[in-house]
Amino acid sequence: MKKKVTFAFIMAIFTTGIVTFAAISVNLGFSANFLKIWLKSWSISYIVAVPAILIIAPKVEAFVNYLYAGQNKN
Repeated sequence: MKKKVTFAFIMAIFTTGIVTFAAISVNLGFSANFLKIWLKSWSISYIVAVPAILIIAPKVEAFVNYLYAGQNKN
């Protein structure tokens, strides 16, 4: 469980950082207050993403395993 929680915290840092940066830069551009807006959005996204990863990741993994069940491992 410790490994899964660590994974969720680290994965959330990268995914939320990249996605919020991309979305804000496309929608607002690089204005004078870009960094402030991005950090606020990133922190909110991070708080949402960690529990979402912990809840959703096992279900996605099980679904992918189901999709590939019976196939040779390459």
